[in-house]
Order: sequence, then structure tokens, then C-alpha cells
Amino acid sequence: MSKWLRLMRTSLLALLVMAPFVIHAAENAEDSAAAGEETVVKVNASAELPKMQKILDKIKGQVSGETNDAQLSQLNEMALELSGNADTLGQALIPQRQQLMAQLAVLGPAPKADSGVKETPEVTRKRSTLENQKQKLDEQIKQAEAIKSGSLNLSAQIVNLRRDNLKTQLALNSGSIFGPRFWAPLFGMQQLDGEKLANFRDELTDTVALAWEPGWRLGTVLWLVAAVLIATLGRRYGEEFLAWISINKLPEGRLRRSFLAAAIALTTLVAVVLAFNFLDQAFTRREEVSDDVQGFADRLVQLSLFCGLIAGLGRAFLSTRRPSWRLPAISNEVAQALKPYPPLTALLVFIFQTVEALNTTVGTSVGTTILANGMTALLVGATALSISFRSSRVRRRLVQEGQTPEARSTLVGLVQMSITLIGLAIMLSLIIGYVTLARFLSYELVWLGIVCGAYYFLSHLVSDGCETLLSVNSLTGKRMQTSLNIDERHLSQAAALLSALGKTILLLFAVVAVLNGTFGTSTPIELLQKAVEFWGGKGLESLNIVPAHLVNALLCMVIGIYVLRVVRRWLDNDFLPKTTMDIGMRVSLVTLFSNIGYVLVILLTLSTMGVQWNKLAWIVSALSVGIGFGLQEIVKNFISGLILLTERPVKVGDLVSISGIEGDIRRINVRATEIQLGDKSTVIVPNSQLISQNVRNATMGNAQGVVTITLTFPLDIDPVQVREILLGVYQENERILDTPEPSVSFKDLTPQGIVLSVTGNVSNQRQTGSVKSDLLFDLLTRLRKEGIVLSRPQTMIIERKNGEMVVKEPQQS
Repeated sequence: MSKWLRLMRTSLLALLVMAPFVIHAAENAEDSAAAGEETVVKVNASAELPKMQKILDKIKGQVSGETNDAQLSQLNEMALELSGNADTLGQALIPQRQQLMAQLAVLGPAPKADSGVKETPEVTRKRSTLENQKQKLDEQIKQAEAIKSGSLNLSAQIVNLRRDNLKTQLALNSGSIFGPRFWAPLFGMQQLDGEKLANFRDELTDTVALAWEPGWRLGTVLWLVAAVLIATLGRRYGEEFLAWISINKLPEGRLRRSFLAAAIALTTLVAVVLAFNFLDQAFTRREEVSDDVQGFADRLVQLSLFCGLIAGLGRAFLSTRRPSWRLPAISNEVAQALKPYPPLTALLVFIFQTVEALNTTVGTSVGTTILANGMTALLVGATALSISFRSSRVRRRLVQEGQTPEARSTLVGLVQMSITLIGLAIMLSLIIGYVTLARFLSYELVWLGIVCGAYYFLSHLVSDGCETLLSVNSLTGKRMQTSLNIDERHLSQAAALLSALGKTILLLFAVVAVLNGTFGTSTPIELLQKAVEFWGGKGLESLNIVPAHLVNALLCMVIGIYVLRVVRRWLDNDFLPKTTMDIGMRVSLVTLFSNIGYVLVILLTLSTMGVQWNKLAWIVSALSVGIGFGLQEIVKNFISGLILLTERPVKVGDLVSISGIEGDIRRINVRATEIQLGDKSTVIVPNSQLISQNVRNATMGNAQGVVTITLTFPLDIDPVQVREILLGVYQENERILDTPEPSVSFKDLTPQGIVLSVTGNVSNQRQTGSVKSDLLFDLLTRLRKEGIVLSRPQTMIIERKNGEMVVKEPQQS
């Protein structure tokens, strides 16, 4: 790139060196013509003009693919130099043309054929030669003018390109605001900018004159009066009328406040936009208005929409005329302190956006554009910092005076901190020279404020409207409840669903506005078109997801889950209880049916959404890696859960024991099994443990419970009597089964006594503990009544007497 630039600069310098010689030759030609000499001056324009055209084409080629501002600046200077050289060469050819015209005048016109006058062949040849030279000079002069015009047009295009790049090249350092380069356009405006502004001023003057001509003057006055009235009285009385509707026609509740806030913002917006449209009609309704003025006026009308939103949302947010109706939680002192800022911000945005529109329409230099952008960012950033600091100062003053300011949420604190940080970033960017970045941050701050403010008020309006519409206290809610015969709880659920749906749609528009609409470049109609395009699937072709299909997918999911739950409830309550399946089998079957059903519903939902599985290969790859590392336990437990539900080694209701844990199985999920202990607490056991470890299933196959009690009696008891007592206690207990009948076995004969074991069966394992407790109570009571005691453990007592150790047996009581 730099090589071509150096080459073209060298060629231009050569042309500049040639220019004096060309001019000198032209002067000699004039002297010769004055002396009456027949001299044909040969200027080497035939060689220089193709070189100039080639340089112009090369500059065009470089501009088409260049984005660097420094290189574009060099190309602009080269285009201007080339324009000057072409003009110099064209001016140098004019004297030579005048000499040829003088020579042709001396020869006179060619005689007519019927005049009878004949001239010598030498004169005819001389005239033909001079006419050919004149025609060639005319073509060269025309070519020089074309090169000059093309160079100027190219320079203007380069300036426009640099101006556009100022909006996108955020890393472009154009000089600090404290440097003389930034303020240079104020003190030394370029001649070309002055001419352009003067021409546009003349066009504006002509436009006003056209609007004030007789026959059009009355219409202009009426449009101006209508603009003033709609901006003052129209806004005021429109707001009062909507406030009257809010107070007298809407039901009591939060809907009144949200409706009034939306009404304030709407009336301000409509008044500002209509006023600017009336002004536009007052001055630009005639067809004679130039295209530049018409485009400038249209840009101002479009700008009025954003300024109306800023002022309207600010007035609705603060609501200083009706503090009790203020929607956000802001103290009246803070609201009064911030009252001047919404109209001030709207005015600043309008002024500097107008200057930027003027620069774009007129085509001023890049320096003037940078100055306008820097001033815009400077004042917007200063306003943002002033808003943050002033609100904080008012709150501190309230605390010092012993008053309690409003309780701010975390979100409000984050918003204020963000405004402060962005304002500081704007100022820092201007100080170090990044004017483009500062302009971007300032406009994004304003744009985010517009989008978030509109979303805040509209979301409250939708939420409060749905709640009021479906409330049983409202007329519509009562009629709906009576006609549909539905419960109040269902109306509340419907209101919550409608509110969530409305907020989702508003959030969609807000996201589209933030991502696709930069302040000053997109109108609300364009944003609506972008939202519709997004809703139609534009931008999501890679996954073939169409947002319009999301509604169908959502309906499919809701209906699928509803049908699944209905079928599950029918299986669990109606069909399966009528079969011979036990409760554990029924629960396992219903759980397996639910798991498979949910998987099918999810697959059907994704298919309805339009997801192409071949487009999700990267998800499958990521899952395979995840399964290999972190998800392997989850997958293992999932597969184990399916095995438990199909093979049924344990089922719901079984009494199991695993790893010292004993309890009843209450639920088998796809990942873990819930075991309820005797104290009603629940232990979550991964399904893989029930597959890989030893599990004791005490109730598998309807196993009966066994109650065994082992007792040790002294050696001097009557074994037969004790045996009869033990069997009698077991037989008297109603929960001990007769078959198999209880039995007593002689377990062992030890020095401590006779060991007897009595055993009886109960119907299931869960009765073992309680039956054993009852039997122990009865046994001890019966034995004590019969005078039979249990054997005690043998102990030894060691005493020291006269220095010797003596072992004594304990006395029997």
C-alpha cells in the first residue's frame, strides 16, 4: 500500500514540475500569436493526461479497500493535488487553443462550393491542420476538466468515508480535546467547508422564501401556529385528559399509576413529533425545495422521535406534578433535583444530532465532524455525571437533615454506578483523544436509557393490565369467572401467564433494539421490521430455529406434559389398581412411563422448534467429552435406574439394607433411589450402588418376619417351666403366626447359665421390631411374676488383705 502511495506521489510531483514549463510554453504561444507568427506550440498533454487518469484510477482502487484513517487522509490529499494539477494543465492548454482560434480567424472560413471563390491547396491544408489541432485541444481540455471533477468527487467520497469510519472505528485516536487540532475548525474553518455551508445556508434561505411567497404564506402561518399549539396546549390537555381517564375510568389498583406514567410519556412523544412534522410541512411542502434541504428536514423529524422519547420517559419517570402517582421509588426531593435533566438531555441530543446531520448533508471536512462528535460526547458525559452526583448529593443532604431517603434496590445502585462509570469513560476517552469511542459511549448510554425506560414502563403496564383484567374484583374478571365457571386461583394463574408472555415479547423487542438499533441510525419502524425478521428466523439459519416456531414448540411442550400427566394419573389411580400387580410394580411402571414420556416430549418439542440434529453435532461432541469426564457418574446412575425399573431387583415398598442403611424404598428416580429410615428421615442412594453392591431385600418374595429372642437363665432353673412360659407368651401375642408355630431351642450351656432361644414368625419384616418390643415386655413381666430371674454376667472382686490379693465372687441377690 505505501509503495503505491509513494509511486503516485512521485507522479504527482512530476506533474507539478511540468506545470511551469507548460505555462511558460503557453505564454510563448501568446507572444507568438501577438507577433503574427504561425507557430504551433506543442504541449505534452497527450502524455500527461493518461498518466493523470491512471493515477486517479489507482487512487479509486486504493480507496475502495482502505479503512485506515491515516491512509485515507493521504489519499484525500493526493486526490486534491491531482485536481489542482489537472486544473493547471487545463488552464495551460487554453492559451494554445486561443492561438489556434486566432490563426483560424486569419485564414477565415472555408469558401462555399457555389460561391465561385477558390483558395489555394496550401490554405486548405493549413486550415484542416489547425482545425484538427483545435479539436484535439478541446478533447484534452475536456479530459482535464473531467479529471479535475473526478478528483474532487473522489475527495468528497473519501471525506464521507472517513466521517462514516468515525462512527465505527472506536480505536481511532483523533486528538485530545485539549489539543489545538480538535478546536482548529472553530478558528480556521477550511475554505471548502465555508463554501459548502454558505451554499446550504442559501438553500435554507430560499426554502424559507418559498414558504413565505404570496399564496403560501397563510398555510405557513397556520402550520407554525399548529406546531406551537400542539407542543404546548396539546401536550398539556392531552395529558390531563388521559389522567382523567386513569382516575375515573380505570379500576383502583396499580394499573392507574402505570397507565398514567405511560400516558405522560406518550403525550410528550406525540406532541414533539407532531410539532416537528408541522414545522416540516410549513417550510418543505413545496416541490421546489432542494433535495438536500428536504433530506435535512426529514432527518430532523426522525430525530424528534428520539428527543420526544427522552423527554417523555424522563417526565414519566420523575412525575414531579403527581408525586403520589410516581411509579419508581424515588423521593420527591431527588425527583425535583433531577427535573431539568430530561429536557436538557433531549435538547443537547437534538442540537448536536442536528449539527451531525448538517455535516452529513453539506459534506464538511472530517475535522469539523470530529469537533461536533467531541462536543456531543463531552456534554452528554457531563450530563450523566451531573445526574449521578446530584442525586447522591441530595440523598446525603436528606440523611444529614435527619430525613430518610428512599430505599434503593441493588439494581438501582448498579444503574447509577454504571451511569457514573460510563460518564467517566467518556471523559477519559476525550482527554486521551478517542473521540469516536466517546461518541459511541455517549450515544449508547442515551440509547440504553431510552430502551430500558420504555421497557420499564411498558412491562409495568402489561403486568398491571393483566392483573386487573383477570382480577375477581374487576368487572371483566367477574364476568369471566361467571361465564367460564373457573376458580379464582385459575384466574390468577392466567394473569401471571399473560403477564409473563407480554413481558417476554417486550424483552424480545428490547433485545433487538439494543443489539440492532444504535441511537440515531434506526427508527422504531426499522426496529419493528428487524424484530419481525428475527421472529421469522433471520439470523438463526445456522440452527434452522425460527422464533415463530417457538410458540408452536411451547404449545407442543405444554400439551405434551399435560397429556403425559393425565395418562400417568389414569394409570396410577384407575387402571393399574385394577390389575394383579403389586404396588411396587405399579409405581415402577408409572415411573418408567413418565421418564420415557418426558424424553419423547422433549424430542417432539425440539423437532417442532425446527432444530436440525446434524447442526448439533458439536453439542454431541461436547457431551461425549463431558460423559468421559464429569458426566460418567450421572450416566451410570441413569442406566442403573433404568435397570432397577425393568429388572426390579428392588421395588418401591421393599425393605432393604445396604451399607448399614436399612429402610423402605419410597421412590426410584432415574438418578437415585430414596430410602426412608425408621425415624422418617430419607437417605438418597445412587442407583449404581444398588446395582454394584450387595443389597439385602428383606421383603422380596413376600418374606415373613422372624422374631427371635435369646435369654440366659441361671443353672438352677426348671428348663421345662421356662420353656412353657416362653411359648405361652409367644402364643398369646396375636401378631405371632400359628404356622409355623413358635419354638424354643436350647442354644448353649455355659458357666453363666442356660441359653434359651425362642422364635416366632410375623406376617412381614416391618412388624419385627414392634412385635419384639411387645414380647420383651410380656416376657420380663411373666418371668418376674413366676420368680424366675435372668442370669447375670460373672464378675470377680479382687481385694488386698495383709499384703495378699484375694479373689472373691459377688454375692447373688
